[in-house]
Amino acid sequence: MGKGKKVTVVGAGFYGSTTAQRLAEYDVFDTVVLTDIVEGKPEGLALDLNQSRSIEGFETKVVGATTGLDGSGYEAIAGSDIVVITAGLPRKPGMSRMDLLEVNAKIVRGVAEQVAKHAPNAVVIVVSNPLDEMTALAQLATQFPKNRVIGQAGMLDTARFTHFVAEELGVPVGSVKTLTLGSHGDTMVPVPSRCTVDGKPLSGLLPAEKIDELVTRTRNGGAEVVALLKTGSAYYAPSAAAARMAKAVAEDSGEVMPVCAWVDGEYGISGVYLGVEAAIGATGARNIVLTDLNESELAGLKEAAEAVRAKQADVAGL
Repeated sequence: MGKGKKVTVVGAGFYGSTTAQRLAEYDVFDTVVLTDIVEGKPEGLALDLNQSRSIEGFETKVVGATTGLDGSGYEAIAGSDIVVITAGLPRKPGMSRMDLLEVNAKIVRGVAEQVAKHAPNAVVIVVSNPLDEMTALAQLATQFPKNRVIGQAGMLDTARFTHFVAEELGVPVGSVKTLTLGSHGDTMVPVPSRCTVDGKPLSGLLPAEKIDELVTRTRNGGAEVVALLKTGSAYYAPSAAAARMAKAVAEDSGEVMPVCAWVDGEYGISGVYLGVEAAIGATGARNIVLTDLNESELAGLKEAAEAVRAKQADVAGL
C-alpha cells in the first residue's frame, strides 16, 4: 500500500485542489503537498482540507506551500514519490488545447526543473495542456527515464466515452467498458471495437452512426464543458483520473490504464509520447499493453502519433 508515501500536486486551482482532496481522502499516503504561486492559497486550502479529516475519516496530512518563479518554496516537495503537475492556464471558450502550447510550456518546464532538483526519484504525472506535448516537455526538462513521466488523458477520455454510452443506453456506468487511445485532442482515437455493455459488443446495441456521434462527442468532451462553464475548464472527472493514476503508482498495483506513455516500437510506432494502455506501478509505466485494433483504429493511432510527434519536436526549444 501507499502509506509512507509522499505525493505532491503542483497547482492549486480547481483541478489541483480537487486532485489533492481525492488523494488525501484515499488515505493511502502519509502526506499530500499542494503548491501554488499565489501566496497563501495552497496553505489555506491545506488547512481547510486538514480540518475535514475527522469528518471524512482519513489521516493523510495535507501541506500547503507557496512557490516562486525563482524556485523558492519547492523544498516542500523534497522526497516526493509522485508529483502531479497541473500548473498552467486552462482553456477558455473557443480555445483549443494547442492554443496553450507556448505559455504553458514555460510554466511546465520551470516546474519540471524544480521537480528534478527536489524529487529526483519521483514518478511524474502531467495533466497540463496540451497534454501530449507537455508530457514530452516534462521528460526533457527532468531528464527522468521515460517510463517515470506519464500523462493523464486516456483515463479521462475513456471515462467520458463510458458516460456517454451509459447515458445513451440508459444503463449503469459499471456495465460499460470503453477505451480511448491516441492524442488528447483532435487526433483522439476512441476504440469502438473494444467497447462492451454487460459483455456484449457495443456495435450490436447501437447503430454505427450513433456510435460515431458518441465518438465525436467524446473527442470534444472538454470543449463542451468549457463552453458551458464560460470560465475555467473541467476538473471533477480530470482530477479523478489523475488521482487514480497516482494511487496505482503508490500501491504498485500494475493496473492497466489508458495513459500518455512513451511508445517505442509498439503498434509499429516509435519515439513519441502517445495515448496507449500501460501497466502502472511504482516505476510509472511498467510496460505498454497491446490491444487488438481494427484497421481504421490502428490507422487513427498512427495518424495521432505523427501529429503529436511534430508538435513534441516543437516544444523541445520552448
